[in-house]
Amino acid sequence: MDFEFSPEQRLYRDTIRSFVNKEIVPVARAWEHAGRYPTEIVESMKKLGLFGLLVPEQYGGMGVDAVSFAVTFEEIARGWMGIAGILGSHSLSCWMIAHYGTDEQRRKYLPELASGAHRTGIALTEPDAGTDLQSIATTARLTDDHYVVNGTKMWITNARHADPLPVLVKTDPTASPSHRGMSILLVDADTNGFRVTRDIPKLGYKGTESCEVVLTDARVDRYQLLGGVEGKGMQQALSALERGRINVAARAVGVAQRAYEEALQYSRDRTAFGHPIAEFQAIQLQLAEMATRVQSARLLTYWAASRLDAGHRADVETGMAKVMASETALYCSLEAMRIHGGYGYSQEFEVERLYRDAPLMAIGEGTNDVLRTVIAKSLVAGKAVVG
Repeated sequence: MDFEFSPEQRLYRDTIRSFVNKEIVPVARAWEHAGRYPTEIVESMKKLGLFGLLVPEQYGGMGVDAVSFAVTFEEIARGWMGIAGILGSHSLSCWMIAHYGTDEQRRKYLPELASGAHRTGIALTEPDAGTDLQSIATTARLTDDHYVVNGTKMWITNARHADPLPVLVKTDPTASPSHRGMSILLVDADTNGFRVTRDIPKLGYKGTESCEVVLTDARVDRYQLLGGVEGKGMQQALSALERGRINVAARAVGVAQRAYEEALQYSRDRTAFGHPIAEFQAIQLQLAEMATRVQSARLLTYWAASRLDAGHRADVETGMAKVMASETALYCSLEAMRIHGGYGYSQEFEVERLYRDAPLMAIGEGTNDVLRTVIAKSLVAGKAVVG
C-alpha cells in the first residue's frame, strides 16, 4: 500500500496550499463576518482552473483524480470552508453532466462550466425532504416538447449563480418504488417560472449563498432531461453524492487541521504562571489527541478517494470517511476553543469561525447517523468487509 502522494499530486497540493495561504487565509475572518461575497477569490479559482476539477480534459477541464479532488477541498477549507462550498456543488454537478449527460448536453455546458464562465450547483433538498429524497414533491409533467415543473427546493448552494441548475424532480409521481419515477432536469437560469426567492441565514458556512428556489409552471425543454431517459435521476444523484462525501470529508479534515494549527500556535504563544501553556500536560494531551484524530481522518479520506480512483463502488468507504472526518472537525474545533479559553469565544480569533463551520459536515451529504446505518447494513449483509 502506498501512502505517499505522486510527484504530480504533491506539486498540485503545494500549488493549492500556496493559493490558500496567499489569497484566502488573510481575508477569511474579516470577509466572513462582513457577509462579503468572495468575488476576487472566485476569479482566482477560475484562473487556476478549479471550476473544471471534474470536467474531462476534452471539454477544457482538469479531470483530476479523486485523491487530488480531496486535497483541493481540504486545503481550501483550511482557509475558509465557505469557499469550498462554492466549488463543491459546482464540481458534483459537472461530474453528473460529464458522466450521465448526452453528447449534446456535454458540449453545451461543460466547456463554460470548466472555465468558470458559468457556474452550477445541484437542487435536491426540499422543505419536507432532505435525507429521504424519494419523498420530494417537485413534479415535472411532459407536455408536447416541454416539462412543466412545479415545486420548491431548499438549501441550494450557488443558486444565484447556477446556470444550469440540475433539479431532481418526479417525472412519474405514481411510480413504485418512487425512485423509478425520478429524473434530473438541467434548468437554465433564464427559464420562465424559475426563481431564487431568498437566501437562508446560517450559523456558519458563509461566503456562499444557500437559497430557496421556487419553480412555478416552469417550462423546461424535454432535451434538458439529464441523459435523455426518465427514471434515472435518483441513481444519478446518489452517484454524485458518493463523490460528494469525499468533498465533505475533505472539507472537515481542512477545518480540523486549521483548528489544530490554531490551538498549537496559541499554546506556544500564551503564557500562564510564567510558562507557555504548551508545557502543561493537560494541554499536551489535548494537542496529541487532536493531531492523532486529524491524521486518522485524513488517511481514511484519502483511502476512500483512492477506492473511487480504482473504479470500485465506495459508498461504505466514503460514508466512513465522511463520518470520521466530520466528527473530528467537531471535536477539534471545540478543543481548540477550550485551549484558547476566553479568546476562543471572541470573533477576533479564527477558532470561533471554525466552531460554527464544523457542524455542517456532520449534517451535509447525509447525516452521520443515517450514514452509520448505511455502513452497518452493508456490513451485516456481507457487502462490505473490515480488515
